[in-house]
Amino acid sequence: MPGHFRRVVNNGPVTEPISADVDLVVAMEKVSVRRGRTTLVRGIDWRVELDERWVVLGPNGAGKTTLLRLAGAEMHPTTGTVHVLGEKLGRTDVFELRTRIGVCSAALAGRVPPEEKVVDVVVSAGYGVVGRWREQYDAMDTGRAEELLAALGIKHLSDRMFGTLSEGERKRALISRALMTDPEMLLLDEPAAGLDLGGREDLVARLSEFALDPDAPAMVLVTHHVEEIPPGFTHAMLLADGKVAAAGPIAEIITGKQLSKVFGLKLLVSTSENGRYAARAAG
Repeated sequence: MPGHFRRVVNNGPVTEPISADVDLVVAMEKVSVRRGRTTLVRGIDWRVELDERWVVLGPNGAGKTTLLRLAGAEMHPTTGTVHVLGEKLGRTDVFELRTRIGVCSAALAGRVPPEEKVVDVVVSAGYGVVGRWREQYDAMDTGRAEELLAALGIKHLSDRMFGTLSEGERKRALISRALMTDPEMLLLDEPAAGLDLGGREDLVARLSEFALDPDAPAMVLVTHHVEEIPPGFTHAMLLADGKVAAAGPIAEIITGKQLSKVFGLKLLVSTSENGRYAARAAG
């Protein structure tokens, strides 16, 4: 979707060790998160650069959502260090930092008042609030919101109540909201979950356009299914039992061998000419 993003300039090479001045979108080092006696993720090392689009896969309970919450500055690590957009968690105002990150998740969807108009769901991202109240928006804000809704194919639903939308329409509205503030990073937590085949394919195609846009922000997408990976994504991480099982360029990671190890089932992975993946059990 050319024209929907502003370019963030990369100011220089990555240096060691990680510091607040490093030009990385996400930098995690020896990160663990514990809740009581349960360890959600452990020993995570991960770096996301400006032009990268990452997909994160793994079984239920592998730590995918925890990883995304860390990247979204919604959670602090128990041990280790996390830098997001050059800011170290624990030493920065996370409320201000979150305004620079676009998020689409089921948790956010559950917080939107069902009677909220779709255009207001999108435009209220400018104040970082859910549910429009007394904020003031001008014609430019509304125009931006409608432009994004059009890019996701649902401008005709601008005046509908959010609670009347289908699951697929809600996902598109929330992605529009996530893009409203021209974020420096876009986090998508299972955006295709609950969609029918047509809805999934339409969404994957639109996310592929975003991924292939050189002016788009860095993107991280969490999913359970390789079929939901949009063409244009560059890197992949596989999580298992809260640890990184594999991470790197997508062609090296999304393979039958790698996925079989993580999911505990012998799998065959194929790739189509247009860059789509498919997986099935062997035999």
